[in-house]
Amino acid sequence: MSGKRILMLIGDYSGDYDIFVFQQAMEAVGHTIDIICPDTHYGDLVATSVQDHARGIAAGAEHKGHAVEVTRDFATAESDSYDAVYIPGGRGPEHIRTRTRIRELVREFYLDDKPILALGRGPQVLVAVPDVIDGKRVAAYYTVEPEIRLTKAMLVKIGPRAALRDGNLVTAEDWTALAAFLRESMTVLGTEIVHHPIDDAPDMAAE
Repeated sequence: MSGKRILMLIGDYSGDYDIFVFQQAMEAVGHTIDIICPDTHYGDLVATSVQDHARGIAAGAEHKGHAVEVTRDFATAESDSYDAVYIPGGRGPEHIRTRTRIRELVREFYLDDKPILALGRGPQVLVAVPDVIDGKRVAAYYTVEPEIRLTKAMLVKIGPRAALRDGNLVTAEDWTALAAFLRESMTVLGTEIVHHPIDDAPDMAAE
């Protein structure tokens, strides 16, 4: 397997877990992640948020997350340079979907039949580019469900720890599904993880 290049589209207060867990897991198996955000340049820092599903608070609690570093100028990012696009959840999608260039990038990945990965509220961006999800089965955070029902997509309730793959589209309801979301994302990326018996593992101490 050769490593793939993945473009991550974030905005202010995109989900902390959605960003960092995905990035580190994908890099651990050999993929490369570039992170872009509207109106930013390489090295800029963007605020993230942590969504805490506090009992008794329907909307959940939100806390300040870690700042994430942008790895490429927004204005120079081209879909031709990447094998897939990823849209993390949090509050970022609500804002970045209003940007013409974000919608153009997502449509380009769709037209090139490349994997599109959207977690939690990430499908808000896909709703803004409706042809991307026409006829597709889509999972999303519950606050996005009314918007999806207005498209030609089929909303599927899969629970907080499952992920849904329909062709090259991978979605899930929330960051609590990251393990399943990562598995399905790696499947569409052609990533295969093989477990060997411990006895067959190389003896690093002997080197």
